Order: sequence, then C-alpha cells, then structure tokens
Amino acid sequence: MTHLRLDIHELRRTYRRARHGHVRDASPQLRTHPVDSTIGKPDDLRDAQIALHQTRAEYEQYANMLPWSREPMPGWKSDKQLHTDYVSHKVDLPGYTPEQAARVDQYRARLLELSLAVSAHPHWRTLGADAVAARMALKHAHEPAEARA
Repeated sequence: MTHLRLDIHELRRTYRRARHGHVRDASPQLRTHPVDSTIGKPDDLRDAQIALHQTRAEYEQYANMLPWSREPMPGWKSDKQLHTDYVSHKVDLPGYTPEQAARVDQYRARLLELSLAVSAHPHWRTLGADAVAARMALKHAHEPAEARA
C-alpha cells in the first residue's frame, strides 16, 4: 500500500535554496513512498488531523441546518438599502432545541479536543524550524495526490 510521506530532508533543501533565491516555489513536497509510515509523522497525529477535518465537515453540515441563533430571538426588518430596493430581514426564531444545543456542544468539545491533540503533539517539538512547513503538509495529507500537485 502506498502512503504519503513528507521528506524532511528535501523540505530543508528546498527552503535553504528558497532563502538564497534559487527557488521560486518553496512549498513542501509530498511524495509517495511504498512504506507503512504516514507522511513521516506518528500515526496518531495523522489520524487526529483527519478526524479533525471530518468532524469539522460534519459540524458545518449540521450547523447549516440549524436556526440562525441558538437563543430565541425576535425577527427584524431593516430599512431600504441605499441605491437598491433590497430590505434585509429575519423571521422570529424559537432557538435551538435542547437536543440541538447538546449536539452542537458535543461537536465543539470534540473539535477542541482534536485541535489540541494536533497542535500540542510532541512531534512538533522535534522538527525545529521545519515545524510550520510540516504542519501545513499535514493539513493537506488527506487530499488526493492530484489535488496537491
């Protein structure tokens, strides 16, 4: 099975060359290697990043179905906009149900937990100056190789 792996040495060379003006695009290079390690990082870090992406997508999809305010709010209608006939408005809103509020709270707690697991992982301390580039590469590790090219 082919996995993505960040070649740290290639990344360092690219940034050194970019610093001296030899390379225009100093973006990190992800390469495919037939090895069992995932992008040169601990499996739990990559899994947490992928779970963070998935949880965020699920949360956004769920939140788009909810009313515009968590709390009950009266509707409103604004004045006519200058140079247009558009009048913005919102209808009266009952707010979230207790079940909806609990589910949003669960999503937010899980997002916070995963964000901390990724950002405070001990692996980042081992990279020194390369940590930023490695972090950016990890954020895109879930994408197909064609999308990153």
